[in-house]
Amino acid sequence: MAGLAVVAAAGLIIDDRVLVGAPIWLKPFKFAVSFAAYALTLAWMLSRHAPPSRTGRWAAHTVVVTGTIEMAIITGQTIRGRRSHFNIETPLDQGLFLTMGVTIAVLWVATLVIAVLLFRARPGDRAATWAIRLGLLLALAGLLLGGLMAMPTPEQQAEGALRTLVGAHSIGVPDGGPAMPLTGWNTTGGDLRIPHFVGMHALQGLPLFLYAIEALSGRCTRLRDERVRLRLVLVAAGWTTALLALLTWQALRGQALIHPDGATLAALAALTAATAAGTFAALRRPGGGTGPGTPSATTTAGTAQPHHPAEELPA
Repeated sequence: MAGLAVVAAAGLIIDDRVLVGAPIWLKPFKFAVSFAAYALTLAWMLSRHAPPSRTGRWAAHTVVVTGTIEMAIITGQTIRGRRSHFNIETPLDQGLFLTMGVTIAVLWVATLVIAVLLFRARPGDRAATWAIRLGLLLALAGLLLGGLMAMPTPEQQAEGALRTLVGAHSIGVPDGGPAMPLTGWNTTGGDLRIPHFVGMHALQGLPLFLYAIEALSGRCTRLRDERVRLRLVLVAAGWTTALLALLTWQALRGQALIHPDGATLAALAALTAATAAGTFAALRRPGGGTGPGTPSATTTAGTAQPHHPAEELPA
């Protein structure tokens, strides 16, 4: 995927073709980068499962194979100058799109298997364990939200058997209109790629958030307490879940990300207030046990723990 990202970046420079309002090599570039991050994160998570699992290896191989098939189709359609997603204009286009749907479904199941393995094990201290587990659950939700894009739009349904497309990124406006730089997200209507992106990349976001907390623990002794870190991870996961729901609601109403209405802003304000209150509560001095100035025995970067029964979460 890293190599393909370089090829796609070169394509952005030397190939001036445009497809659906965007440079034709932009989609292969974004997908290659996203798959690379996805695979690296899953590999890191599986490396923390002790002892190594044969089931986990098979799930990892499945992710590799399905991701490779997906990218082969996207790149091949790019070379042909055709849309890879939603395109059913010819039997070949339709077959390739259906194949992509099957590979993503299999990839989702493989990711679910990895999530189950890591829910049955303890891949770190409690904060690290729940950052990994909740990141996986949010990624699975983000992948499922991608299925909303494959549903036919009202306009496509009106066309009946004559339609050449099924599904779309945008809600309320056609794909290919004014868009944000780099991401390509629609600026005039709803865009389902936004919650899809946020959910999937919670896979990296929650562990990175925990790493940031641990990096700050040298200056803030309160963050050295494992229970405080766990509480902050749970607050971050709650914030991400609520944000995912808010962005999905906004997109389904045909509203652009950068043009929120009063209802969206009110919901965002409520989410911000709840997150601030949760953060304040999480930073309270825990009672008893390990003091806030005592580092916990295991951090995110520490040694993975063996199989352990599910631990009790803090109130």
